[in-house]
Amino acid sequence: MKERPTIHTVAKAAGVSISTVSQVMREQGRISEETRRKVKRAAEKVNYIRDQRAAAMRSGDSREVGLLIHNIRNPFNAEVVVGANAYLEEHGYLVFVLDALDDPERQRRYLRTMMNSSPGGLLWVPALGTDQDTVDWVRDQGKATVTLLRPPPGHPFDHVGIDSTLGAMLATRHLLSLGHRQVAFLGGDHRSETILQRVGGYVSAMLSAGTGDTVVRECAESKAAAMEATVRLIGDRPDVTGLVCNCDVVAAGATLGLMRLGLQVGHDVSVTGFDDIEDARLWSPPLTTVAVDPRGIGRQLAEALLMRKRAPDGAVRSVNLPVRLVVRDSSGQPLGRDM
Repeated sequence: MKERPTIHTVAKAAGVSISTVSQVMREQGRISEETRRKVKRAAEKVNYIRDQRAAAMRSGDSREVGLLIHNIRNPFNAEVVVGANAYLEEHGYLVFVLDALDDPERQRRYLRTMMNSSPGGLLWVPALGTDQDTVDWVRDQGKATVTLLRPPPGHPFDHVGIDSTLGAMLATRHLLSLGHRQVAFLGGDHRSETILQRVGGYVSAMLSAGTGDTVVRECAESKAAAMEATVRLIGDRPDVTGLVCNCDVVAAGATLGLMRLGLQVGHDVSVTGFDDIEDARLWSPPLTTVAVDPRGIGRQLAEALLMRKRAPDGAVRSVNLPVRLVVRDSSGQPLGRDM
């Protein structure tokens, strides 16, 4: 097998010293433009590719960033990854993504794998059940770290979140303003601080309105789980005419459950989501949802990481990004169906 071209190969092809090639590749040194062009032409001719990881280890500044997500199958997370990757790529970084599947043990293994590669930073959505030892271990690695959505115990890192409480309040108030009296909250795992904030926003809006009682049901963030949970919920509580869902994926699954029951979404039962992923406006019917711009969140996450790299000793920063309600066809006035 042919050996990989090295800096020695380039130096020989260009007729210059190894030191000259090294300086050209690092964009350093007082090298004439003519010599720089000659070295770069030689490197291209022999198919030389600089070993960025080895260079990073020598300089201590890796151009790779690890992104550890909790569920890449959720389109919200996928869009966050797209936004973060686009911004970091603009600034010369390569992002590698791992999915912990909300498993603390898997997360621990992946964190060690990432840190063994000596990344230039870490973007992290902590898994449910992340313990203090894991947080302390990440902090002790000394890498620029920014968390998303779920602040870990102790809040030791820069954090980008969204105003989940307000978002759920907006969705609930919207359904109440349409005339719905019995509204339920569906979705999520109540070990998650984000879900608890959304439940809190829903409960607050319901109590302020003084209408029906609060009905809260957990379910996994998948269409199939939400479909089955919705069928059970309406079976148990046929008086429910409005569903506030913790995310768009759950909202989409809820509409499938309502259709299975022969109910018309937006007429017999109204549904709201959360996130405004791309599929929300393409769904049938298009979903009323709390918009948070997931790609924009990814960009904010990447910006926060580069700010931390520029100021490693600065105070820990935390930001909650704004939300807004987008009204589409999945919500409407209740029609007073037979119950």
